[in-house]
Amino acid sequence: MTATDLPLSRSPWKELPAALAPVLRSRIEESTTDMVQAIRREIHGYRHPAGSAVGRDLTGAVRLAATQFAELVEDPDAPQGHYAPGFRRLGRLEYLSGRGLDDLHAAYLVGARAACRGYVAAARDAGLPGEIAVPLSEAVLTHVHALSKESAKGFEEARARSGDEVQRNRRTLAGRLVERRPDPAGEPLDHLACRAEWPLPPTLACVALRSPAEAFPELPGLDDDVLTMTRGGELHLVVPGPAGDDDGEARLTRLRAVLHDRGAVMGPAVPPERAWVSLYCARLALHRLPGPTGAGPLMAADHLSELHLLGGAHIGELLAEQVLAPLRALPEGKAERLADTLDALLMSAGRTAPEVASALGIHPQTARNRLRRLTSLFGKDLTDPRFRLEALIALRTRALRQG
Repeated sequence: MTATDLPLSRSPWKELPAALAPVLRSRIEESTTDMVQAIRREIHGYRHPAGSAVGRDLTGAVRLAATQFAELVEDPDAPQGHYAPGFRRLGRLEYLSGRGLDDLHAAYLVGARAACRGYVAAARDAGLPGEIAVPLSEAVLTHVHALSKESAKGFEEARARSGDEVQRNRRTLAGRLVERRPDPAGEPLDHLACRAEWPLPPTLACVALRSPAEAFPELPGLDDDVLTMTRGGELHLVVPGPAGDDDGEARLTRLRAVLHDRGAVMGPAVPPERAWVSLYCARLALHRLPGPTGAGPLMAADHLSELHLLGGAHIGELLAEQVLAPLRALPEGKAERLADTLDALLMSAGRTAPEVASALGIHPQTARNRLRRLTSLFGKDLTDPRFRLEALIALRTRALRQG
């Protein structure tokens, strides 16, 4: 794509003073923030956290557009082909994530509106003549139209590579299932499932695994009833939940074989409307727990207590500061030993010194000395059920964070 390829018979950039270029370059980050905030505010599909994969892609694309626009103001005839892949990638990602182009086109228009306001204000603040507002706005619209066409090309390229419309609908269904707060005005889930030829099962489970390939990855051997999508450099699967019969067991066996040694994590089985919970558990385990040691995948359902604590780890740290406050005045090594002793005490059935000694691998008399020290520090709290629960949560969170 070059400046002369843009869909107007004349280039509005040639009517803009070159003095505007450094003004726009100095405001690229500010302009990017304004446009991203406007898009996230007005377009439901882009209301993802700034640090999420969608948030990073959006910010990167807007910054790229702002940089290119300033370059065109500086030199309308400069080659621009190196920018095209970034905007085609946007369209490709929309397709691979199971979304259409409606939100992306709307985002371009919202971004253009915010850009026009910001650029005209910047020109006015720089003392440039007010007459440039018309060609400046025309340039923004020309630019957005060209970028939108590039994204549409990327979308169509991805669709041409990915197969028929049923597969497209299945990726759309997978994306819809794992939305935490789906658009209430969107297509009903059962209608979408019908178009995807994927009857909604009573329960389903999500699988997460890292996939370095940006293009849609292939996993040979997957059953036809497994939904797939890519997001943020990961491959996500949606599979029907265990049916409790021979077919269900056979399906799980085949899935285990496909995922063997791929570092995958399977979330717990949940009703379809709570699929996001299964994916949340799978992703949390993928990034925060050690990988599977057997044939895999790691089953997140076996680690729900750890995942619950990890999901609220910051609150757990506050709880630990509060509950374990008596240990803070002690030397670090001694505090660590007493924390381990308290953990062993709370986890023991009879709360006896021999049990604690066995759990820690220390002499019973050493355990008795430590238990007396804990009694002096915590007193009657050691027998309070609420304290014991909070202390266990605090100690488990502490151990997970250290691990």
